[in-house]
Amino acid sequence: MSRVVHPKHYNVHPSGIECIDVIKPLPFCLGDAIKYAWRSDHKNGLEDIQKCSQYLSWFTFDDIMTVW
Repeated sequence: MSRVVHPKHYNVHPSGIECIDVIKPLPFCLGDAIKYAWRSDHKNGLEDIQKCSQYLSWFTFDDIMTVW
């Protein structure tokens, strides 16, 4: 498995699902927030939680309406 295409910190969920499969259809800011939360225990810890929080602050209801 390629570390570039399938980084270990995005393949840690017990179900085996990969982060990208969850976030691909989502609005950018929501997807990035989930990505940072997903990997936080396995990559950058608190820094990733802070990034998650920042992306959630940029996410709006209007973002959802543009996708669905």
